[in-house]
Amino acid sequence: MDHLIDEAQQYLMNTYTRQPLIIHKGRGTRVYDPNGKEYLDFVGGVAVNNLGHCHPNVTVAFQKQAQRLVHVSNLYYTEPQVKLARLLVEHSFADKVFFCNSGSEAIEAAIKLARKFSHDKHGPGRYEMITMERSFHGRTLAAVTATAQPKYHQGFEPLVPGFRYVPYNDLKAVAQAVSDRTAAILVEPVQGEGGVRIPDNDYLPGLRKLCDEKGLLLILDEVQTGIGRTGPLFAYEHYGIEPDIMALAKGLGSGLPIGALLAKDPVARAFTPGSHAATFGGNPLVCAAAIATLEVLLEEGFVLDNCRRMGDYFVERLKGLQQRHSCVVSVRGQGLLVGMELTIDGKTIVQDCLEEGILINCTMDRVLRFVPPLIILKEEIDLLINRLDGILKKRTA
Repeated sequence: MDHLIDEAQQYLMNTYTRQPLIIHKGRGTRVYDPNGKEYLDFVGGVAVNNLGHCHPNVTVAFQKQAQRLVHVSNLYYTEPQVKLARLLVEHSFADKVFFCNSGSEAIEAAIKLARKFSHDKHGPGRYEMITMERSFHGRTLAAVTATAQPKYHQGFEPLVPGFRYVPYNDLKAVAQAVSDRTAAILVEPVQGEGGVRIPDNDYLPGLRKLCDEKGLLLILDEVQTGIGRTGPLFAYEHYGIEPDIMALAKGLGSGLPIGALLAKDPVARAFTPGSHAATFGGNPLVCAAAIATLEVLLEEGFVLDNCRRMGDYFVERLKGLQQRHSCVVSVRGQGLLVGMELTIDGKTIVQDCLEEGILINCTMDRVLRFVPPLIILKEEIDLLINRLDGILKKRTA
């Protein structure tokens, strides 16, 4: 199968730094190469496979739907789309849902909705958005502009006007950035790509209060944190607040491409026929998978409870590594969105883990990011810790 990598390099655009691994099959928390070698997966499709690989409920749901109806235009109604929207509304702050195909598209829709709402309510001069340094909001041009990291901007200038950047977890900086042109604040409850940065407990409530005082919209990017990743179904539930708009994707479809924009009704009404659309948005096939995903999370209870318990256990075990290895700067996590910051290059550790049969991820060069399926077990965390302990010893000897 080595020829597959050669063909990939020949035919695919060079937009990813890929590991030299072909993944042929996945089950639960494990994936396998074409020769049957097993890998323990702590990447989970980058916080996508929340129920693990090929969860039977999800697999059966989209198999049945594939035999019934795969796609029709949004000029018509389908039962899976309406049922999924109802589930999301009944278990969130929102009144209305718009479906698309990815996190970037959900953020793009959120930006458009916020601008349209502000234009309708305040006129054309109030359109700016405040976003946070080291944020990550996607790859479309508006989403990459909202992403306050210069490395993602290079070569794509001129960027979309109307964005102001301030430090994350700094309420004073946000308040000082508000002007008569500000329409909304866009923020991740936890910065995942930015290094698993968790804000102070008063940060999101403070943003909510500021938005209420200034008449601004609060937009939460829960593309990575949503669908149980941090313990509750949505990360905003940790803080006792509600946004006006929220973007979802990643874990919602258990691997099928789906994004969702959720909003309160007064805001959602700014979108009317022709304001926004997505040909494949709310496709019956992906909606069937998303319904099955949510039903497992909501009805069985085990998965969210396991996420909380294993998240605490994981952080505790990683802090044990921190005590034994001076190269570990800090450990931080919320649920099973966990990061370990190092003084050494994280990419070499990722490669070492791959050779040991474990998949992990590195972000911001020196932060190991762990986003395993929410069904991960204590013994599997112990296996990672033991392998990582040996790797860190070797790298710092």
